[in-house]
Amino acid sequence: MLVMSRRQGETILIGDQIEIVIAHIGRSRVKVGIRAPRETTVVAREVKLVRDENLAAAAAGRSVGEISRFFQNIRTAPKVPAVPVDETVSAPRTP
Repeated sequence: MLVMSRRQGETILIGDQIEIVIAHIGRSRVKVGIRAPRETTVVAREVKLVRDENLAAAAAGRSVGEISRFFQNIRTAPKVPAVPVDETVSAPRTP
């Protein structure tokens, strides 16, 4: 890993097409600007990790056909008849 010290407003070049600009230096954060060609994907590492986890979970989960059949079964399940309420029983009264 290459470590470079830069001040606010200074840049780092990666190849001929990618430029990293130190936009702002705060007490606990540094804002970095990135100039790169549109076809170059630029994302935070944690965003890529979450995306990869979501794709892995979706691949390991049920197929779309299984989920569709599950919901179809729920819609066509027989209705449970309502239990009649005995009108002679009333709730206790509070004094």
